Amino acid sequence: MKKLVWPLLIVFFLAGGLFAILIGQVILPPEPRPESVAAISEKWTDSGHADSESESFVHWDEDEPPLVPENCAKCHSAYGYLDFLGEDGSEPGVVNAAANIGSVVTCTVCHNPTANQKDSAVFPSGVEFHDLGMTANCAECHQGRTSTITVENRTNGLPEDEVNEDLGFINTHYKIGAAVRYGTEVQIGYEYPDKSYAGFYEHVEDYQQCTDCHDAHSLEITASECAACHPTVSDLGDLRDIRVEETPDYDGDGDVTEGVFGELRTIHEKLYAAIQSYATQVAGESILYADQFPYWFIDTNGNGEADEGEVAFPNQYGSWTPRLVKATYNYHMVVEDPGNFMHNAKYLIQVMYDTLDDLSQVTTVDMSGLIRPE
Repeated sequence: MKKLVWPLLIVFFLAGGLFAILIGQVILPPEPRPESVAAISEKWTDSGHADSESESFVHWDEDEPPLVPENCAKCHSAYGYLDFLGEDGSEPGVVNAAANIGSVVTCTVCHNPTANQKDSAVFPSGVEFHDLGMTANCAECHQGRTSTITVENRTNGLPEDEVNEDLGFINTHYKIGAAVRYGTEVQIGYEYPDKSYAGFYEHVEDYQQCTDCHDAHSLEITASECAACHPTVSDLGDLRDIRVEETPDYDGDGDVTEGVFGELRTIHEKLYAAIQSYATQVAGESILYADQFPYWFIDTNGNGEADEGEVAFPNQYGSWTPRLVKATYNYHMVVEDPGNFMHNAKYLIQVMYDTLDDLSQVTTVDMSGLIRPE
């Protein structure tokens, strides 16, 4: 009898395992959670997505009635995004009603059945990308609200350098990193006719999607991971110093050791100077830029600086020409992606170079030494 015990036990366990496999209930130890719920919650609490005092979430609090409008609710209200997904039982892909105030980007915004299955996003240009995984949710609110098409629709058929009272500044909106990453594939910048532009910026294999670089809950970048390929990086402040050896001197300042951030910044400064020159010499009214809505103001004394009283809503700029609309759109577009030098530097340099070239047709612009990326 004893001789039969082990064979019987073996048969029993094999049969039991086979049965468990057949019914899909193999009992394995649970995989350890990479982070505790408490740790995740702490990260989220300190992130911009949870900042209940941010203008992004309180802008409509004093409105009457106090509601987040349909065209804003998708990204500025937890209720609005759930409405957009159709999680509230409404039609998916559209916000059906203004949303209540008082919410931020809560856990349920990204962690619900529809968001978990979502893998595509439609950009303002009408282009839809698939196979994005969970970062499709990131792309919905970091894509801006405009494209080349928007600018063309406002300016087509109008004399380039004639002030038109029906024109105004076109704001691409804020935190547009997902759109910048795709470059010409979504045309987030104003792209000049007959020019070619860079598409999706390919990083290294394991760092292609938003959450490959950004922590999904804190939104921060772990600088130590960048150090694997960029040994000069020890903290987040070092990211702006990253430059690969073959990077040309795009801004023509002779500094081939500065990071790509420096190349972008110098060209951006040149673009601002060119815009000011054009506004004064061609549009007939001097202009200033400030990081405050509506962004472009009249330089009342023409000194090129923002003096007391000039950066105020009643002093907003009004002498718009089609050429100036395009140039200011691209200038501001670069501002609205704080991570632009990491997301798609070549695309942005191409856009700024072409904007400078366009302005140089009618005003003095020093483009000596500038290099346009291929």
